[in-house]
Amino acid sequence: MAKQKDNSIKIKNRKAEYEYFLLSTYCAGIVLLGTEIKSIRLGKANLNDAYCAFKNGELWVYNLHISEYSHGSAYNHEPKRPRKLLLNKRELRKIMTKLQDIGMTVVPTLLWINENGYAKLDIALAKGKKKYDKRESIKEKDQRRERLQEL
Repeated sequence: MAKQKDNSIKIKNRKAEYEYFLLSTYCAGIVLLGTEIKSIRLGKANLNDAYCAFKNGELWVYNLHISEYSHGSAYNHEPKRPRKLLLNKRELRKIMTKLQDIGMTVVPTLLWINENGYAKLDIALAKGKKKYDKRESIKEKDQRRERLQEL
């Protein structure tokens, strides 16, 4: 019996596009425990407060909330533990040099499962928006919605 592949899981960080200008994106693997991937497949994850930072030359994601697996035993995972991101050295160096600029940060934008069943995290190199930029984003979104309603 063939294993059914479900790649319809896409958990998005909607706050990221509102809070930041997303300059460039990368697709990173993520190191997970068994109960964490099961919870992600059930859609029980939250990216809203998550951020990425370097520690000992490796990129880690912090505050990524993955709920405890409901059928997990005493060996269930901690919901907000730091998780290592898997990128190649060239990408890590490029991100590290870009982070030296003032106001730059790395934010996770999308958590998804690929066709092989692996969890992937799309991260973006971002620059924070000012209050007037956020108002402009809201105005553009409202105009886009009005145009779609006219059709």
